[in-house]
Amino acid sequence: MVHQHQRQHGVRFGEAAVALGLASKDDVIFALAQQFDYPYAPEERRKLQGDLVALNEPFSARAESFRALRSQLMMRLFTGADGMGAPARALAVISPDTGDGKTYTASNLAVTLAQLGGRTLLVDADMRSPRVHEVFQLGNQAGLSSILSGRADKQVIQQVAAIPSLFVLPVGTTPPNPQELVERPAFGMLLRELVAKFDHVVVDTPAAVHGADAAVIAAKCGAALVIARKNVSRSAALRELVASLAGAPVKLAGVVFNEF
Repeated sequence: MVHQHQRQHGVRFGEAAVALGLASKDDVIFALAQQFDYPYAPEERRKLQGDLVALNEPFSARAESFRALRSQLMMRLFTGADGMGAPARALAVISPDTGDGKTYTASNLAVTLAQLGGRTLLVDADMRSPRVHEVFQLGNQAGLSSILSGRADKQVIQQVAAIPSLFVLPVGTTPPNPQELVERPAFGMLLRELVAKFDHVVVDTPAAVHGADAAVIAAKCGAALVIARKNVSRSAALRELVASLAGAPVKLAGVVFNEF
C-alpha cells in the first residue's frame, strides 16, 4: 500500500506512510535517526528528560544553538591553531549564580559532543546542588564524592542508554566539604585520567556565589565556558567571575548568553 502510494505520487516512503495514516512524522524522524546512527530519544523518554533539548528536540532552534556552540568549541578548544589536536583538557561550565543554566548547558553540550561519535563524559562536580543525575534519570548512590573521599567500591560512571557514547559521573553523596575535595590533588589526578580515557570531558560546577569551587574546578580542568542568563546575570558578577580566573592556567572558551 505504501509503495503504491509512493509510486503514484512521487513522494518518499516516509511521506507516503504519513499520508496514509500508517505513521506519524515523529515515527519517520525516529526511523531516519536510527538509519543514520543519530541518537534521538523515543517519545516516551522525552517526558522524563525535558531539559535535554539536544536529544528530545534535535531539529529545534534550541538544539541547533547547542550544535553551533559545539562547533565553536571544536574550533577554539579541541583543535589546535595548526588544525591538529589541541592539548587534552576538560571543560568546566561555570556561572555567577544559581539558575543561570549551567546544568542545562553542560548536559546538552555533552549530548551534542557525543552525537559526533566520540566518547564523551559529563562530570557533575556541583557537590552543593547536584542535578545532572536528575536530568538523565540516573542513580546517584555513588559518584565523584565517593572517589575523592576514597570510598568508591564499584563502578560509578554510568552510560546513558539513549546515547551509547555518552557517560555520566554523578556527584553521589553530597559532602560537607565540597571545596576541600576539589582542591585536593586527587581531583586533578582524576581529571587527567578521565581526559586520557574520553574524547571529551564536560564538567558541571557550583555557582560562583557559593564560593571558590567553580574557579578551582576550572583551573583543574584547564578550560572554562561562562554562562550568563538574560535579564538575570549582573555584569559586575560576570566580571568578578572572569577576574577570579586571572593568573590561573585556564583557557576561557567564551561566554554563552542563555535566553531560556
